[in-house]
Amino acid sequence: MVRQEGSVNLFIRRIRALREEHWADQDITQAQLAQALSAEKSVSVPLVSSWESQRNPKIPPISRLEAYATFFATKRSVASEPFRLLKLSQLTDEERIYRDTLLQELIELRNAAVRELRVLGEVSDQEDQSLWSFSDGLPITIVCARLPENLREKMPYADPAHPDYVEIYNYADPDALIELYGYLCSINTTSQVNFRTASELTKEDYASHLVLLGGVDWNKVTRDAFQRIELPIRQIPHKDQVPGEEGADISFFEVDEDGKHQAFRPLLNDQSGLLEDVAHLYRGPSPYNFKSTITMFNGVYARGTLGATRVITDPQFREKNEEYLKSRFQGSAAFSVLTRVSLVNGEVVTPNWTAPQTRLHEWPRISAS
Repeated sequence: MVRQEGSVNLFIRRIRALREEHWADQDITQAQLAQALSAEKSVSVPLVSSWESQRNPKIPPISRLEAYATFFATKRSVASEPFRLLKLSQLTDEERIYRDTLLQELIELRNAAVRELRVLGEVSDQEDQSLWSFSDGLPITIVCARLPENLREKMPYADPAHPDYVEIYNYADPDALIELYGYLCSINTTSQVNFRTASELTKEDYASHLVLLGGVDWNKVTRDAFQRIELPIRQIPHKDQVPGEEGADISFFEVDEDGKHQAFRPLLNDQSGLLEDVAHLYRGPSPYNFKSTITMFNGVYARGTLGATRVITDPQFREKNEEYLKSRFQGSAAFSVLTRVSLVNGEVVTPNWTAPQTRLHEWPRISAS
């Protein structure tokens, strides 16, 4: 049965129109498109056909839409046969701008189509389940750094001897903790959700699903996890925070990939005020218990950590961001995203990962670079 007009059909018609109508003087068959897209990962003609099917549509992952956007960003893709998929580095500035605009349009259409299929019950339980929902019954433990003593001394309510002692004042990143704790409790109603400082963890906590808040300067569990997990990314600590280790005047993230080093640093104004932070979200098997997971939300500064957390807690963007993660890293046991976290008038702006400029680095790599 052919579907009535809706979000799914709008997406299908746009995908098909790109192939049939994007260049008026150039016909592109499904076979030619499949061959070109196979430059990244094998694509069959039946697979392309399924993406255009109105009877039994298969919604392509975002990684495929990235290839679509790159292919249709330049007519050089069809300058000769067989048609080809250029690398991003081969695009001109004008072509890259068009590619990013087209990709954002396709992602928005795709997200609307997925939401419609979900309402119709045509998305599997596994696809529908949130990445942050754990159905195995294991506890979830949020791990924060303990605020350094020299800072706690400035807050009398952080002193257990004070009549108005408040335990949360001992925690670094309390704003991120509050948002994340509430969200994880709301979608894990059958699991125990705890929060601890890194120094309070027990052996039972290490066996749970671990969620680490904060970077390597203060959170020693984040620092230990980076050493145990094989990632092309590391966070360089501030030189005064981790004695005996390599440090920098300002903490930053470093990517070492294919023999190339790239540094990602926060952006400060002339008065050392923060304009843009760099934050990291990692999810994968726990190095402490293979049956559980570990998730890291860490920024160079606290507002970067809050921005990374809001990627999954912000009601306005969490669905878009999660759909992006599911599509981009489909089939991956672990994934990592370095992201910009912008501040406007001192307020943290939640990263929207459907906008390519917000994502600084992704691992594992899928699309051409």
